[in-house]
Amino acid sequence: MRPTSGLLLFLALSACSSSSAPLVPADARAAQDLGAPIDATAPPPDRPAAVDAPVAQDRPAAVDVPPLDYRELPALSPTPIRRFAAAPEPSLMPGYDYRALVVTDIGTLTIDLFEEATPITVNSFVWLARNHFFDGIAFHRVIEGFVAQGGDPNTVDGGRATWGRGGPGYNFGLEVTDALRFDAPGVLGMARSASPNSNGSQFYLTLAPTPSLDGQYTVFGRVLGVSDLDVLDRIARGEPPATPTRITSVTILAGAR
Repeated sequence: MRPTSGLLLFLALSACSSSSAPLVPADARAAQDLGAPIDATAPPPDRPAAVDAPVAQDRPAAVDVPPLDYRELPALSPTPIRRFAAAPEPSLMPGYDYRALVVTDIGTLTIDLFEEATPITVNSFVWLARNHFFDGIAFHRVIEGFVAQGGDPNTVDGGRATWGRGGPGYNFGLEVTDALRFDAPGVLGMARSASPNSNGSQFYLTLAPTPSLDGQYTVFGRVLGVSDLDVLDRIARGEPPATPTRITSVTILAGAR
């Protein structure tokens, strides 16, 4: 669905290949080398601080769901595939709106995907979901007042020391537009390393407005409804959390406009 319209702080929201060193948040004003690590326990200066007030006060009103006839797209593999030789060919159907049902061990998130504005990103996400790529994967980096990051296959197949390094075996570039902003909780973005062409499988959901990320990372979806945002409140915090929240499955729905 086409989204409605909603400094320069570099964040290495790590989404690099398994052969790359992990990156942690870096402040471009403190290090000319954008990949230079800093203390991951200290939030960057422009990162929203956690507050005692309920997060709900910053939330948008529930999104009206259009009366579309959605159907579940069938899986492309019976079991999880977590390594691919190349990026998928374009397979999104013209004239269809795409959504993702992200089932976790604490609840379900319904996410509207922005297939018109970010077709390459959505095509990859849909492809991975239909191959059960995300099944069992953890939210390995969850920072209060900032983001919940997941999508790393190493959180299933590797030790904790490797979390944050994994990907699907291919990369692709940014899809950025002024109309897409990290302006509220529940915005879905692609994580990446220092290179703008390092998008892979890792993604994040904002836990608060994060304008410092605008124009630097691809926005490709948004959580629908306030009740779904409540699930974000319950995702285990930490870098990584002691007992991380895990994705059970991601189902893709498509509806003709």
